[in-house]
Amino acid sequence: MNTTYKEIYIAELKQYFGVDQRRINHALKVLKAAEAIMAGEDIIDARSRIITIAAILHDIGIKNAEAKYHSSAGTYQELEGPPVAREIMLRRSESTEVVERVTYIVGGHHTPSKNDGLDFQVIWEADWFVNIEEDGLFHDKNKVQQIIAKNFATMTGKQMAQNQYL
Repeated sequence: MNTTYKEIYIAELKQYFGVDQRRINHALKVLKAAEAIMAGEDIIDARSRIITIAAILHDIGIKNAEAKYHSSAGTYQELEGPPVAREIMLRRSESTEVVERVTYIVGGHHTPSKNDGLDFQVIWEADWFVNIEEDGLFHDKNKVQQIIAKNFATMTGKQMAQNQYL
């Protein structure tokens, strides 16, 4: 049986984070949400590979951020994530186009002003979708409505968030 690129990157994620199941599970939930958004938005072109890899690796910088800065703050994740993501993708002989785009998304996934395309938007929405649950924000319906209005642009992402949390 041939191993898919998705399975390869999930294995890389698990190897990188080791016993940190919380980080692994978060990435896998974001991947699942991103796949649902891609399906609903009919994203089947080259962007699907970028989105899939970015979803798996989006928080890859958190380990170094915590080690260097004793913080998991988004700004530190954005600094530390791209070099790790780049190293993993180059080891996997990913194309320059994919490496550059994924590292851009990983390096900006906490900064709204860096959101410059549908591939980035899918990661943005998938991460928010998971964070609403993981951060317990779903208890405040008004807050969730504000988050959806401000951060969700795809019809699929909006519907998923509304159906799940409102």
